[in-house]
Amino acid sequence: MKGLVVKNTGSWYQVKTDEGELIECRIKGHFRLQEIRSTNPIAVGDNVEFEMNVDGTAMIHSISDRKNYIIRRSSNLSKQSQILAANLDMVALIVTINYPETSTIFIDRFLASAEAYRVPACIVFNKIDRYSDKENEYMNGLMELYSSLDYPVFKISALLSENITDLVSFLNGKTTLFSGNSGVGKSTLINAIAPHSLAKTAEISTYHNKGMHTTTFSEMFDLQLGGRIIDTPGIKGFGTFDMEETEIGHYFKEIFKYSAFCKFANCTHVHEPGCAVIPAVKEHFISTSRYQSYLSVLKDCTEGKYR
Repeated sequence: MKGLVVKNTGSWYQVKTDEGELIECRIKGHFRLQEIRSTNPIAVGDNVEFEMNVDGTAMIHSISDRKNYIIRRSSNLSKQSQILAANLDMVALIVTINYPETSTIFIDRFLASAEAYRVPACIVFNKIDRYSDKENEYMNGLMELYSSLDYPVFKISALLSENITDLVSFLNGKTTLFSGNSGVGKSTLINAIAPHSLAKTAEISTYHNKGMHTTTFSEMFDLQLGGRIIDTPGIKGFGTFDMEETEIGHYFKEIFKYSAFCKFANCTHVHEPGCAVIPAVKEHFISTSRYQSYLSVLKDCTEGKYR
């Protein structure tokens, strides 16, 4: 039998058949060895084949070839990856300027991974109902930066359902992964655009101004106008995975553009003579924040760490 993985709770996978039936599945023990260095060999969005058990559960025995997927390093200093979702048309990174603050390093790491795994990305700035004039000014600057790099950007208030219509229209017909730091309002947004999902929400910790986890597993929801969204647990840091030192610049669009003019093909854009990227940063053709994010990913390769 065949089906689509729509929920992953860790040890169990919920698979939806073509007839709409939901089957609780496990994976065969040897199957875990077939996926190299991954904590979860199967992800939401995977198309799988399974065999039914007499008790009504099933065992997954194979995965269809993936169109794409997106992963992150599973933990600090880990040599394993965590597959966030598979077979995606889009990833939507939900960010907040405050309550809590999403760092530009986090944004850029996520976008670089999306580029590396060939998944189109957009950025959704949430909680616009809460920002001061200064915070709005900063948000508008970030929106201008990322839109100039051809990333679709949206500013919304999930709580007040403000500007939601444009986002829903953009996601129509797509399978989209929602991701972001804990507390940025993913669950509230999902409730706004897919009210039948009943995603859990929680208050922000005011003491640390950080989000608390409300989603403990990944799950797919159907959109009423067509398309699907995949909700994932909030993440604190985004560790890039399996990126070669000389390839990292390829995943930052503007750095890749200027690297064509570097003297050396293997330039790391840090200290080499004839580098075209460093002057572009100094002359503000490449933003300082993006270059700093690039350096942080480059540091991962040499130290095996992530932020």
